[in-house]
Amino acid sequence: MPTNFISLNVCAAIIFALALIHTFSAKSIEHLGHRFPKHSGVFHLLGEVEVVFGFWAFILVAVMASFYGSEEAIHYIESRHYTEPLFVFVVMVVAASNPVLSVIRQTVLSVSRILPIQSIIGQTWLGLALIPLLGSLITEPAAMTLAALLLAPLVFKQALPEWLKYLALGGLFVNVSIGGTLTSYAAPPVLMVATTWQWDTLFMAVNFGWKATIAVFINATIIVLLLHKHLKHLSAKEVARQPDVPLAISIIHLLFLFGVVVFAHHPVIFIGLFMLFLGFTQAYERYQTPLILKEGLLVGFFLAGLVVLGGLQDWWLQPIVSRLQPVALFLGTTALTAITDNAALTYLGSLITPISDEAKYMLVAGAVSGGGLTVIANAPNPAGAALLKSGFSEESIGAIGLLLGALPPTLIAMSLFFFF
Repeated sequence: MPTNFISLNVCAAIIFALALIHTFSAKSIEHLGHRFPKHSGVFHLLGEVEVVFGFWAFILVAVMASFYGSEEAIHYIESRHYTEPLFVFVVMVVAASNPVLSVIRQTVLSVSRILPIQSIIGQTWLGLALIPLLGSLITEPAAMTLAALLLAPLVFKQALPEWLKYLALGGLFVNVSIGGTLTSYAAPPVLMVATTWQWDTLFMAVNFGWKATIAVFINATIIVLLLHKHLKHLSAKEVARQPDVPLAISIIHLLFLFGVVVFAHHPVIFIGLFMLFLGFTQAYERYQTPLILKEGLLVGFFLAGLVVLGGLQDWWLQPIVSRLQPVALFLGTTALTAITDNAALTYLGSLITPISDEAKYMLVAGAVSGGGLTVIANAPNPAGAALLKSGFSEESIGAIGLLLGALPPTLIAMSLFFFF
């Protein structure tokens, strides 16, 4: 293996680059399915953003097996850690269950009624602001799932201009990315450095949390102001239907969600809880809606592929990160996050020694600020994309549209973290 080390890394980087190109071309590939209906199934599959990284991960493994032997390829796959993909799958399904969603919708509806604005507009604002901040408690993937399902009938299934939907999507992604920084365990990029750098929840709240909260409120307010004329004509009855779910059933579902979050780093336990959860939903099927198993599996597949492909990119990423001065590190990390997972960047940064406190702050601030620029920038983003893509033209989210939509809220987040 040592004699092939350079060539393996270069090969992995090329495949990673092809996966990125595929990601940015997914909407165009989806469009080919309409032009060539005979092969629409294949184009639709390849146009699914959630499939991209898993697809190219298999190609990487096949190349490794061909040139370095099947044992080497299998050893590499088994050396990766898949806790995060498994957790995101489980928490998505549990958080999106009807009893949990019923409680969240009823809570948001009740709070919106006491706000000095129209209820529908208040619900939208809370979906873009309160739920992302709730991610600091229930983890970002759970917050993304709940926010996406809450906002889907309000923003992403109406005849809105496409640019407004992309702005709302980008704002949601950015707000979830920075909204998890009030604690030390909810945001993946923070989790990667919290133990190494001894950052606890108090440190996060003092140095990141209040700035993130202000940025989330500003982003949500601007987006709602732009959506105002499109939202005010919606019927409250249409978007706020409440299923008749007994309180006891909802409490049990919330306990399952709480258990999964508490044991997020122990897959044996949270998967066991998930098995019990599936049994419970079958026992009380009359209070359920179909579980989002397909969407959850696709997101898990995407993240697992990113784990496999990303594991061989540190040879070029870490030198870039280690050579940047604090201000350049902040800007560079924000930009690099768009083409890599932000947790991977902060993990690489945690390996740099020595590293100043200012550089640590700039690294994490840049990573969370850029977490909404692309689908791959932050682990919860594929979940939001999977749940909301049906609201966009051709039921596909364009990478350029998302990037442009996320730029304004990203700049607001960057300003709060950099100047305050």
